Amino acid sequence: MTGGGWFEAYCADAPSGDVLCGAAGDDRAAWVAAFDELSALSGGTLASARERAQRHADDIGTVYRVAGESEERRWPLSPVPLLIGSTEWRAIEAGVAERADVLEAIVADIHGDQRLVTEGALPAMLVTGSPLFLRPMVGLEPPGGHHLHFVAADLCRDPDGTWRVLADHVRVPVGAGYALENRLAMGRTLGGLPSRVNIERHAPFFAAMRAGIAAACRRAEPRIGLLTPGKLNPSYAEQAHLARYLGFLLVEGADLAVRDEQLYVRTIAGLKRIDALWRRIDPRLIDPLAFDATSTIGVPGLIDAMAAGNVVIANSPGAGVVESPAFAAFLPALAQRILGRAPTLPTIATWWCGGAAERDHVLASIDQLVIGPAFAQPVLGLAGGPVLGASLDAVQRATLADAMVRRPQDYIGQEVAELSTMPTACGERLEPRPFSLRVFAARGPDGRWSVLPGGFVRIGDQPDARAAVMGEGSWSADVCIHGPDPVAPISLLQAADSVELRRNPGTLPSRVADNLFWLGRYLERGEALLGVIRVLFGHSISADTGAALAPATVDRLVRIITDTGAARRPPSHRRRDLVDFGREAMEAVEGGASVRAINRFAAGIGAVSRDRLSADMVRLLDAPHPTNGTLLDRAGTLQRRYAALAGLSAEHMGRTDAWRFHDLGRRIERAMAATRTLLAIDLRHASAEDLSTLLDLADSQISYRQRYLIGFARVPVVDLIALDPGNPRGIAFQIETISDHLTRLPVLNDAGIAEPQQRIAARLVAALAMGSAERLDRGWLLEVNQQLGNLSDAIATRYFLQGAQALREAGLTLA
Repeated sequence: MTGGGWFEAYCADAPSGDVLCGAAGDDRAAWVAAFDELSALSGGTLASARERAQRHADDIGTVYRVAGESEERRWPLSPVPLLIGSTEWRAIEAGVAERADVLEAIVADIHGDQRLVTEGALPAMLVTGSPLFLRPMVGLEPPGGHHLHFVAADLCRDPDGTWRVLADHVRVPVGAGYALENRLAMGRTLGGLPSRVNIERHAPFFAAMRAGIAAACRRAEPRIGLLTPGKLNPSYAEQAHLARYLGFLLVEGADLAVRDEQLYVRTIAGLKRIDALWRRIDPRLIDPLAFDATSTIGVPGLIDAMAAGNVVIANSPGAGVVESPAFAAFLPALAQRILGRAPTLPTIATWWCGGAAERDHVLASIDQLVIGPAFAQPVLGLAGGPVLGASLDAVQRATLADAMVRRPQDYIGQEVAELSTMPTACGERLEPRPFSLRVFAARGPDGRWSVLPGGFVRIGDQPDARAAVMGEGSWSADVCIHGPDPVAPISLLQAADSVELRRNPGTLPSRVADNLFWLGRYLERGEALLGVIRVLFGHSISADTGAALAPATVDRLVRIITDTGAARRPPSHRRRDLVDFGREAMEAVEGGASVRAINRFAAGIGAVSRDRLSADMVRLLDAPHPTNGTLLDRAGTLQRRYAALAGLSAEHMGRTDAWRFHDLGRRIERAMAATRTLLAIDLRHASAEDLSTLLDLADSQISYRQRYLIGFARVPVVDLIALDPGNPRGIAFQIETISDHLTRLPVLNDAGIAEPQQRIAARLVAALAMGSAERLDRGWLLEVNQQLGNLSDAIATRYFLQGAQALREAGLTLA
């Protein structure tokens, strides 16, 4: 079916308030073009189109987490975008910018002269009774003169085509990253659509937002951070994507410190000044000295630095007071007062029950209203949030009415908004589903608002078009603003002749270095353990080939595994016992030493390092443990995964300090694994089979056979594994690489004296250079292994955060 056929077939059954009904001219042509692209993509089946759009979203790494859950979920993306004509959008855009100005004026008044309260335009109880009102912010002039830098609004379209505001978001506006990711996924899915209908781009909006925050800073080239609560936040993946896209540092509270009313980030090169924070953390938790003293994720003294004008915080703490649902009851009158006319975008009719007349109206009209909490926190009778009054039974209604009489200020009533519908892929049909639109506005460098051309829509999974029933929605879709004029190919990339060349990748926070270091260690640790298991399986419990290892060699392999704590010692070397032993070492869920557990730790680091790792690497780290095939088959799958991760880190990561810490972790862990393997084999009485096993574990069989035509001999094997600097799997190679990395990492003093970690590495290099394969014994190996552990500790002490460690004074770098 052609796009025109899809359009006519859908409109024949769609409700009269659907966005397609009545579409004519350019609007109709845009929808027909979208359906043409969808038809060509799907081959006539919507299921394949939906699957392809979802796959592109997965490839980008678009995920989210439901509050209270530990696992991330796939971002549900519909392949059908919402199309809005540029003429209609200009009115929405103007209304959103106008509303942002109104909200800025209200926030400034609440924290300044408070004339709105003193003159009776705003009840004092609505301000001071809100948990989002932060009294320490009263009288504080924000750097740059603006409280709001980034706002969002949820809009609904009535069946008659009128756009209205459902809710405002200024405290922690979420979703711009998802809008960006939706656009990237849809660009891959319906690649020909942007040029056919001239879809406006997102890049100018994000460029204006970045420039706007920078313009409010005191330094000409400010360092800007995105302050995140951490990986368990529902929108952490979105925050990481935005930080990477905008070039912001993704930081947590523990990364930051205030010194002399200046904000700094702890980095591997000392303290580096932060000029602005895009805050994605609850403002009540941002500074335990100013607000919630129990907060463990804030930055002590941050508000003092802000008050001194040394750090811009977007948005200012305390701005969220206007986000309370009860404010919607007063916004129309406040907008009229501030603008001198009615606002362009009307607000959903709201009644705050703090007034006697309003309370009586809500109680009398409860069947026609949505009843909700006034301050977006649970209240008696509404434990699950807003409810349709008509859905309450007699007991629930009586309980709620009694609560509203006793504490009316805690409740609001809102009209039941009827939503327009849009086409959504449901099975093999396009079905009308209700939607709401989230739009975003950012303050540009000139102080004026820039509105993202589009946003994202949330789509209900049921035909019921009431907003209260749809809730948060079950699907998301891109929003495309189309027009008659071609769109210039603008991106965040600046003109080549306007950019000062840099080969320094920027600031590396200590926490990030720590994470990458341990990611390398975990990956090498898991691969080394898997290697021992594979050697044990491949030679002792393989098919009936008669090539089983000698009991003494099997016992040594078992001891290597049990020494790691991955599995308990098997009762015997019989096939069944060894299979159970290997399965426990590879797949045990309990404990933290099996291959599965080690991979789980690595995946956890990958989840908090999305701004530093490629989407492919994060996806491989997060891949589920294999379940198909035999145990040896599953081991092979894991080995290929480790190889892919090693290839990505070796060939796709720039040779930056971040990569050096990742590689340092790998090298230290590989060297320690090699020394433990040599210690497990009695080198003085090693058999040919023991030596062959050593070469298997060190992945050095081919290198040995290329050099020596004779059979296995102790001295050549030991030299290749321990002392040969040309063997990339050997100890000497790891030590030399470690030493090279440490000479290239920053130091805290300029006296030219080696730091502790460099001195330990130098001693190890000397020990390997002076070592002799003939005289290498257990004592030498134990000393090397001990020094490798000391080296790891020295690196951690020098470069990584140590709990509540005070700011480093020695060689302090303040830049």
